[in-house]
Amino acid sequence: MPESAARITIEKAGSHAGELVEIAGWLYNLRKSGKIAFPLLRDGTGILQCVAVKSSLDEAVFESLRNLTQESSLIVRGRIRAEPRAPGGYELDVEGAEVVQRVPEATPYPITPKDHGTDFLMDHRHLWLRSKRQHAIIRVRHEVIRAIREYFDTNGFTLVDTPIFTPAACEGTTTLFEVDYFNDEKVYLTQSGQLYNEANAMAFGKVYCFGPTFRAEKSKTRRHLTEFWMVEPEMAYATLDDVKQVAEELIVFVVGRVLENRRVELEALERDVSKLECVKAPFPRISYDEAVETLRKKGSAIEWGGDFGGTDETLLSEDYDRPVMVDRYPSQIKAFYFQPDPVRPELALGVDVLAPEGYGEVIGGGQRIHDLELLEKRLDEHNLPREAFEWYLDLRRYGSVPHGGFGMGVERFVAWMCGLEHIRETIAYPRMLYRIRP
Repeated sequence: MPESAARITIEKAGSHAGELVEIAGWLYNLRKSGKIAFPLLRDGTGILQCVAVKSSLDEAVFESLRNLTQESSLIVRGRIRAEPRAPGGYELDVEGAEVVQRVPEATPYPITPKDHGTDFLMDHRHLWLRSKRQHAIIRVRHEVIRAIREYFDTNGFTLVDTPIFTPAACEGTTTLFEVDYFNDEKVYLTQSGQLYNEANAMAFGKVYCFGPTFRAEKSKTRRHLTEFWMVEPEMAYATLDDVKQVAEELIVFVVGRVLENRRVELEALERDVSKLECVKAPFPRISYDEAVETLRKKGSAIEWGGDFGGTDETLLSEDYDRPVMVDRYPSQIKAFYFQPDPVRPELALGVDVLAPEGYGEVIGGGQRIHDLELLEKRLDEHNLPREAFEWYLDLRRYGSVPHGGFGMGVERFVAWMCGLEHIRETIAYPRMLYRIRP
């Protein structure tokens, strides 16, 4: 009776040394030399070199492996053994194999080892995800998301989902995607879950929402997507200082988890991890006034009252080896809901956290207006429809308290962790100004 073989994944190969196992995957690459073939197998958890020796296999099986085409699917059976020179430190000596689907030579796998242009790779994004580099990026993304959830779940926050269809703007009416709803009503894809999350905070104290958000910005920069994922905590009885503390704790925690669990992926991306190892508390803190003064000295044409562009953010962060917090921006360049500074009412109690190495703003937030009369005034100043915000005003009528929170975009954070030039690789299927496929 033949010895049974347990089905395992490649990432667990090291714990099965000497055992007969079965692995299901796809052919990543193939080397061959006379009577030996070296199929490189991937299964989504890693890559494993297999050794197929003609004298040890049925001839038909050996020939099927020796002539296998890239990305053909197969199941191999054999013994795991240690081999320091092999990828991952282990190899599989093939004793049997079943080809599930052989990619025809007439229609070969389109992504080959040669250099391809970015547009070609983006057109084949559904296949490009199988590459070692893209695999590493998405695994880092997974770690970032898992760490974000762990931080909030273990620090007293309750996850409360917020709607994707919304009746009104949160950040500004010029960047809304409009959708036809029932009965000819117009709704919009959410820019942020914040307003609803403020209501959630008044019910649960500390909450967070985590989901896709949409911005109809006609931007083609390396930092922007039209659809991206954002985590947004909100806290009742919280000040700007509380918001800063949570933002700092979250970033330090997430970076630590990436360094702890994704070293292999960071190495595959050739990321300089020493840059990430510097990300420790406390973060430097400067005011908007100080930031403008610094930028002017560095040659920026920024005037007081203007918002910072990508170049300005890079200039500000280049003096630091960790994120820098910039607070108290002019109210005129911030959203309607920011609480004014009690000492200088022309300033908003908001903060942006700028990542080092030119990755720009990764967190933006602050303290929200809790006074009903002031919030009504702000809605009028921003020409926002009062009826769409009546429910939001209720939060100031019934038990209003100082409160605050922030938003952190996952994709920009992942780009920073991976050291990527462009944000498009940080999500499986990026949506940009000129790309909605695949």
